[in-house]
Amino acid sequence: MDNRQTLYDMAMDSGCTAAGWVGKEALICRQEVRDICAGNGCGKYGTTWSCPPGLGTLEECRAKLMLYDNFLLFSRKSDLEDSFDYEGMMEGHRAFAETAERFHEKLRKTGLDFCLLSNEGCTRCKKCTYPDAPCRFPEDQHGSLEGYGLIVADLAAAAGMKYINGKDTVTFFGMLMYNE
Repeated sequence: MDNRQTLYDMAMDSGCTAAGWVGKEALICRQEVRDICAGNGCGKYGTTWSCPPGLGTLEECRAKLMLYDNFLLFSRKSDLEDSFDYEGMMEGHRAFAETAERFHEKLRKTGLDFCLLSNEGCTRCKKCTYPDAPCRFPEDQHGSLEGYGLIVADLAAAAGMKYINGKDTVTFFGMLMYNE
């Protein structure tokens, strides 16, 4: 059985609309991305273990990435009524989080050594324990792609995927990191 094909199929069966493989050379952790995180445009900076600074330093994130040998970028595209459809964007993010969670549950059954990253981090808990107590579910946490300093558009290009999927759409991304 081809493990890559099986994992790709699992991603697609979980609700992804695209997936592609990324080489280690494409995993460039950039301080300027972390600086954008510190601007707190998404409102999660300093509020969760899956985003900076709770996620760890950029060097710690880089070291964690390098622990893995295989990387599958995956995404889910959602249609919007128009480019100002904020409610549709939030619904797309919720649908992506559910897709990532379904994928995670399937991966747990494989016995793989894996970690899953996601757009804008983990949404598992209604209220994160950060910074007062350790993460309740560290093995299930989905760290933020951006929090790792990764430019998602660059990853999409490296994986042969579209970052922008047309007018009146929003696309969210995640990445499976694993060892055989």
